[in-house]
Amino acid sequence: MNISPIPHDLLFRKFFSDISVVTDFLDIHLPPALREKCDLDTLAITSGSFVTDDMRNRRSDILYRLQTTAGPGYIYCLIEHQSSADAHMAFRLLRYSMDAMQLHVDQGNKGLPLVIPLLFYHGRQSPYPYSTRWLDGFANPAEAQALYSQAFPLVDLTVMPDEEIKTHRKVALLEYVQKHIRERDINVRLRDIAFLLELTQPNKEQVSCLLHYLAQEANTLDSEAFFRNLGQKTTGYQEEIMTIAEQLEQKGRSIGRQEGRQEGLQEGRSERDNAIARNMLGMGLDRATIERATGLSGRELDALA
Repeated sequence: MNISPIPHDLLFRKFFSDISVVTDFLDIHLPPALREKCDLDTLAITSGSFVTDDMRNRRSDILYRLQTTAGPGYIYCLIEHQSSADAHMAFRLLRYSMDAMQLHVDQGNKGLPLVIPLLFYHGRQSPYPYSTRWLDGFANPAEAQALYSQAFPLVDLTVMPDEEIKTHRKVALLEYVQKHIRERDINVRLRDIAFLLELTQPNKEQVSCLLHYLAQEANTLDSEAFFRNLGQKTTGYQEEIMTIAEQLEQKGRSIGRQEGRQEGLQEGRSERDNAIARNMLGMGLDRATIERATGLSGRELDALA
């Protein structure tokens, strides 16, 4: 009789899909400070696996949700089964924990939950040879800890003075335009944009992208005039700027033609409706019937009578 070996992952899942088993596991193995935060009576399995695409064939991680002992809120426990040592396992567990947090946010929750990753290991090497502290994966863990335990750097253009932005060398033009792109009229920034074009000397592709961005996103009463004036105030980019201006002019003519056709069609329909109404009035039909048939109002019928 041949007995097929049971894969490690399948055996793990068979037992760890049983809430009573997991309750005992967490009660025994959670560090005391974390165990105190967890109400194990509320333990439940959460659907979903957080293994990345390149590890699609491994589905051994299981996520559990439970309430805290300190009031409203949830803690997740992510148990990862591993039969071989992995130098980057701590980083993988961090990534899975982040995905669990994202799942919580996607469900409509505002705050991030605490996710406790636990590694269940039974490999050949003993003891487990790698650190489960993800910061130890860096060449300088202390430097990494200092970076990731504080607020990340923020570049907030909305509070940055224009004169400071103008000193930012090659990135000044981008920062200035994106700070002011939503203003009521970008024309008031024309001189500064021209100045920064000359100062920073972006390449032709950057200029083309910037001009299309301005044409699409900036508020101005006359986009064509804006770009023509910009072209007159700069040297070296007239071709790109005038191309945008001509495109806008052509677009304006096209829209004007379309609006003219629409107005012509509307006038034609009005004349047709008026003629029909006059004929119906001449035939002595009641006004209510004429209004329904032509869509004209009583006042418009009075004007035809």
